Amino acid sequence: MLARRIIPCLDVKDGRVVKGSQFEGLKDVNDPKILGKRYSLEGADELVFYDITASHEKREISLQFVEEVAKEINIPFCVGGGLKTLGDIANVLNKGADKVSINSAAIDNPNLIKAASQKYGAQCIVLSIDVKQEDNEFIVYKNGGRINTHLNAIEWVKQGVRLGAGELVINSMNHDGMKQGFDIALLKQISEVVNVPVIASGGAGAISHFVDLAKQTDVDGYLAASVFHYKEITINELKETLQQANVPIRIER
Repeated sequence: MLARRIIPCLDVKDGRVVKGSQFEGLKDVNDPKILGKRYSLEGADELVFYDITASHEKREISLQFVEEVAKEINIPFCVGGGLKTLGDIANVLNKGADKVSINSAAIDNPNLIKAASQKYGAQCIVLSIDVKQEDNEFIVYKNGGRINTHLNAIEWVKQGVRLGAGELVINSMNHDGMKQGFDIALLKQISEVVNVPVIASGGAGAISHFVDLAKQTDVDGYLAASVFHYKEITINELKETLQQANVPIRIER
């Protein structure tokens, strides 16, 4: 079994890291390069940065913070938000990102997944999906959770992987910012129908939530934001607890 990854998520708006609850009520947190460097030093396995208003504002991703972060950290990082073309993806990778995350643009143009995977390799292409449970069905949203696509999330992840996505980030809108635990039911369903790494996002509020996730699902990465930003949980104590629970994890020596 591969070591599970601990992945802080940094939502970026106007060049600053912000955090809200259920995609609303954004509050300023810190500078992305300062926070990114802190996580790199604390033992995070990877980082994910989202320019969270790029798609909604119909603009290209801000590249300045990507270049600044690349100079400050020595761990892999992924960048998403407003990436619509192969040129957009090339710009982000050329600035130093290891992976790109596509979301709304992939829904509008699924062939972008295939073209990007063929050009840059599946390992670089992450399909990020915002999911809300409605009437016992998991539905995909786009544009930062603002628009209901009426796509079934399980069918969409299967299509995305067929087209060449090398990894999935599953963002539970119902659980986002609530700190009541990850959406186990959603994550179990998705991890059972794909053969690529799945990253869980939305709902982390205590170390026990990560342990529950590890024990009840086969997801490969554990993503969280505010509990790390505000030092409610440190990466070291999280990794030590997971190791004690016999979860395969990378421990810095």
